[in-house]
Amino acid sequence: MAMAALNILSQPWPPTPSSLSFSNNNISFLTQCNAATATINSKLLSLSHSCHFSVLSSLYGTNRPNSSSKLSSMPTHLSKSGTGCSWMQDNSMHHNDAADSECGEGPLHSAFPAKAAEISSIEDLYEFISSGPLMNKLGLAPEAVAESIDKWLAYGLHLCRLFQLKELDLSVPQKVRIYHYYLPVFFWCEDQISQHRSLYKDGEDIPPLVIGFSAPQGCGKTTLVFALDYLFKVTGRKSATISIDDFYLTAENQAKLREAHPGNALLELRGNAGSHDLPFSVETLTALSNLSKEGMKMKLPRYDKSAYNGKGDRADPSTWPEVEGPLTAVLFEGWMLGFKPVPVEVVKAVDPQLETVNKNLEAYYDAWDKFVKAWIVIKIKDPSCVYQWRLQAEIAMREAGNPGMSDDEVVP
Repeated sequence: MAMAALNILSQPWPPTPSSLSFSNNNISFLTQCNAATATINSKLLSLSHSCHFSVLSSLYGTNRPNSSSKLSSMPTHLSKSGTGCSWMQDNSMHHNDAADSECGEGPLHSAFPAKAAEISSIEDLYEFISSGPLMNKLGLAPEAVAESIDKWLAYGLHLCRLFQLKELDLSVPQKVRIYHYYLPVFFWCEDQISQHRSLYKDGEDIPPLVIGFSAPQGCGKTTLVFALDYLFKVTGRKSATISIDDFYLTAENQAKLREAHPGNALLELRGNAGSHDLPFSVETLTALSNLSKEGMKMKLPRYDKSAYNGKGDRADPSTWPEVEGPLTAVLFEGWMLGFKPVPVEVVKAVDPQLETVNKNLEAYYDAWDKFVKAWIVIKIKDPSCVYQWRLQAEIAMREAGNPGMSDDEVVP
């Protein structure tokens, strides 16, 4: 199977609507994602993935598909509780502050309507879903949406419960987040998994599909991965999540790196190429890829960013979560995942300190990228936003009572 990729231009919800960018093909082939370097605390923040697909489309297209031909056949299952979901309330500006928190699962209620008015609301939701900018790009025709509307409703309800949103009173940004972003990406992942599994014969061990998520810090990739992992679990499949952050050097080894490169601010703290334990990465990703049988277990490494006054250290292994096979997917995310070295003269023109970091990138393909079989690449309109997002994350950590980086350490 040829490697596939989604290329997304995005910003985190619930602020204001953004736009998405995808390839013209339903599945476009990832040739390469060269990283043009710039800086974030580490001066490598702003990047440009030079992939061969980029078609902008508005999240709020005015052309709504004609759904009349399929509405009569759309599922209208009855709700045992008698409570339906009126999804389309476009004048609602309600925002739930807990929308982006990692919240536990609450009680679920039926997603299916019992009354004519509620069925009408489902028709509105169907049209809203079909108007999403990703539908044509992913090959999700309105007819297919109508035939699977029960899945869209059920999965949407799961996500509402996960993020503690009021499913009967979703704002437009919240509906976009769920029905134009998270769920289309989830269905794309399902399709990639199906294609991956079709390559194996009956009785063969099938390794999990490793899906890579490459995106600048703060743009919502971790929350997206959290949502996808949750949907895999509620649909009865096992998945694992791992971040490039989990492969940072220990505090002791980061100190050794700093001492080996005196005066290079880009290697003083965690973040850039060179500050990761690549042999540990290979060991972990290899073990995850082999987690294909029932009863196989392993612990997922985690990194504690609050350790050493926010400078960080690898978390104690006793706190690492355990996953059990057989895994269906591994969701691997990181801000510099897929980066490749660029010509030396380019990095020197930006900052001479980048030369060492750029050289370090040469080892990252074998440590990370070769494991990834499908890519989701998320871009942002203005890379300078990342400074503010990083600052917000550290401020939130400090306000929660945990040590975090100072403002000067985040934005030098």
